[in-house]
Amino acid sequence: MQALSRWLPPSKPVRRPFDLIYAADECPPRGALGLLALQHAATVLALIAHVLAAAKIAGLSLPQTHSIVAMTLLGMAMGTALQAWGGRWGSGTLLVFQPDPMMITVAAAAIASYGLGSLVQVSLIAAGVTLCVGPLMRHLRALFPPTVVGTVVCMGGLGLVEPAMRNALGIHETAGAATGLQTLQIDGISALISGPTLASIVVLSVWGGRRFKLLGVLAGLLMGLLIAALSDRLLGLEWLHSAPWLALPQPIAPSFNLGPEIIFAIVLIATLNQLDNIGCLIVMDKTDNADWKRADMQMVGRGIRANGASDLLSGLFGSFPTAPSSANIALVHATGSSSRYIGLACAALLLLVAMSPLLTMGLTLIPQAVLGAISLYAAAYLIVSGIEMIATRALDSRGIFMVGLSLCAGLATMLMPGLSKGLPEGLAMLAGDGFVVTGVCVMGLNLLFRLGTRLRASCELDPRLGPISHQLTAFVERQGGAWGARMDIVRRAALAALEASESIQAAGGGRLLVIRGSFDEFNFNLELIHEGEPLSVGAAAGDASADTGSATTVPLDLDALMNSDEDEVDIKSQLDAAMARVSGVLMRHLADKLSSASLGEGQAVLRLHFDH
Repeated sequence: MQALSRWLPPSKPVRRPFDLIYAADECPPRGALGLLALQHAATVLALIAHVLAAAKIAGLSLPQTHSIVAMTLLGMAMGTALQAWGGRWGSGTLLVFQPDPMMITVAAAAIASYGLGSLVQVSLIAAGVTLCVGPLMRHLRALFPPTVVGTVVCMGGLGLVEPAMRNALGIHETAGAATGLQTLQIDGISALISGPTLASIVVLSVWGGRRFKLLGVLAGLLMGLLIAALSDRLLGLEWLHSAPWLALPQPIAPSFNLGPEIIFAIVLIATLNQLDNIGCLIVMDKTDNADWKRADMQMVGRGIRANGASDLLSGLFGSFPTAPSSANIALVHATGSSSRYIGLACAALLLLVAMSPLLTMGLTLIPQAVLGAISLYAAAYLIVSGIEMIATRALDSRGIFMVGLSLCAGLATMLMPGLSKGLPEGLAMLAGDGFVVTGVCVMGLNLLFRLGTRLRASCELDPRLGPISHQLTAFVERQGGAWGARMDIVRRAALAALEASESIQAAGGGRLLVIRGSFDEFNFNLELIHEGEPLSVGAAAGDASADTGSATTVPLDLDALMNSDEDEVDIKSQLDAAMARVSGVLMRHLADKLSSASLGEGQAVLRLHFDH
């Protein structure tokens, strides 16, 4: 792997997060690399259950199911390798691909109605949509602020909770003998399997230290398989006796006969799936960058392009559509390792499994309780990651309703599945999916609430309306929330405005008249218009040396001042000058850029710029 470092496209320079054991461009030692790649491969191979679910719904035979599984593994290996490689066709991050869970229902419906060959058309349509969206990402920043992406990521985690709990606890419905009502029953053995599995992951992730933290998910998986074997829940081992070790996967003969309603459903789901794609790419970008501020949409576009390219090539042979694996992102967090060398090694393992019918057949034997425990860990990570992403921005009433109503709509769809009954088949599949409903709502409300929100605002300052400091703070916080600016920038801007006010008053600049603000995704600007001459910002504002250009500031000796024979007026003037210097220094440290200019007619403006 070390030899690959000369060939890998360079990553953008970022500050390494302190909590990472192996960062994106760091190659772990061979032993650690093998263990980490094995954990990622084992985690995503367990998610091949998405393909098995679609095959079961469509009523496919075992050989047909095996063909889809093998071709899907090839697509997963290709997508994972492209993402890790980076360059023009990848993000350069450790992003492992899984069978797309959002496509289970529509793919199963297409296969059941139009034959196995229709899966090729499903994958090609999804790949085409993905490739069309990728180049547009750099121009769509306004449509995907952190609040929108965070809401979708959070809903993705919430959507995992119900199936994960069903699998982890072996929940099944039974009809009561007396009432006939459906009740939920928990399978004790499933709970016995999933409990230690999840506990092993959590314990090693939290208390395992640098070395054992790398083994969390793998230890949980092995623990679950061991308990399943001891409790006679590891079924179907006899299927493996006739399976060969190595054989080329059999491609699926394509057919192109899908109806318009299925095509519409595929296009819409593939479009909305890009929200999940964007969310996963941004989470990884944030994981690798200690100074993360906003989404790198060019990197996101390259990552989406890699997804589309891998789906296009593998889809020609009958692969199931793929998507980034949230469980593997949680594994990155658990192990503290985001090295893209792990992604390349994981892709090699996936390719090896795809070439082995024995191994692909063995994937069907992983107990559902083990999958449920791993999914619960992934759900917890995604929910918290989404909330963290939402909380990076200041929220006013628009943002609160945008996030809250979208999550309510998605949860209502999940909790009340009958809401979509009566709709046409294609729309019913979409309206019955909480993830899709949340994505549509949050994007629609984001566009709606942007109407009437001007990115420039001003406010006249009147002492009769209350203290000027309160008016300054209220303006900055109100506009920061309306514009969806980052919380840390809003706090800095409010403090800088207060210190600027103090500096202007101390320098004899007269009263403040107006505060103005403007915002875009990269800049947050404030202007304070006041009476008098422009404030000197070349040195500490309020320092007399600033007017003469001197770089020397004489420190204030408080003991000597308090014991001096000067009158109270002189002492007060020196203290005021010292406080003005303090305000000026604080203002210059809080704002990224400062400038001051005369407006004529006895007025001046002080401009404060903050990089966003």
